[in-house]
Amino acid sequence: MVKKYFLIFAFLFVLLPFSTNAHAAEQKIYDNAGLLNGDQIQRLEALANEYGAKRNTDFIILTKKDADGIDIEKYMGDFYDEKAPGYDQPHGNTVILAIDMEERDIVLAGFKKAEKYLDSNRLDSIRGKITPDLSSGNYEHAFETFIKTSYKYMGFRPGVDPDNIFFNIWFQIICSLGLAGIIVGIMAYNSGGRITINSSTYEDQNKSRVLDRSDVYIRTTTTKRRKPSNNNSSGGGGSGGGFTGGGHSYSSSRGKF
Repeated sequence: MVKKYFLIFAFLFVLLPFSTNAHAAEQKIYDNAGLLNGDQIQRLEALANEYGAKRNTDFIILTKKDADGIDIEKYMGDFYDEKAPGYDQPHGNTVILAIDMEERDIVLAGFKKAEKYLDSNRLDSIRGKITPDLSSGNYEHAFETFIKTSYKYMGFRPGVDPDNIFFNIWFQIICSLGLAGIIVGIMAYNSGGRITINSSTYEDQNKSRVLDRSDVYIRTTTTKRRKPSNNNSSGGGGSGGGFTGGGHSYSSSRGKF
């Protein structure tokens, strides 16, 4: 009997690494357009799995060479419906970056948890960060930025601007040093002797008074400024969201590169 239980535990022990690492082995980079070499794909796969595990979210990169008459957003939606990605369940938490090389279209989409934490405004910001690299052909760096920025933004509660300068670590350090300097300066100032003589020490209050007071109006000046237009710096496009053919809702950002 003891030997039987020992064999069962040994069998489970052997299977444990495979079960815990099963998700990590799933494909995350679908480079159908051939933008990356083998080493680049391997590095991005490792990066996507590393950061995905920290956010319980699949980070997917999907590229295609030809339009084939299929819009890139529909292509992305069909992929989600058919492949059913999701970190802990089919059709689960997923962020997808989809690219059509023929039409030079780019779509970012967030599903489930990512739809909430990566709303269309945040996806617009991510798209703005990666568009210059995509335009210049630095695909690996653009995809790396997509994964890392998506991971970073999902660490902030919804409704907060992740790019706010107050969240910048260097800004916080500078503010801390500045505040410390002000405190030290105040302490140093108060540590010296106090000055007890001022302008009224030798003033005769009975003989000193204001003799005259007057206000002179000179002119009024009005300045007009043109209100600047809100130009999109990420190559045009739009944001919003929608539903896949299978009925799964998502947030999105779309544009050209």
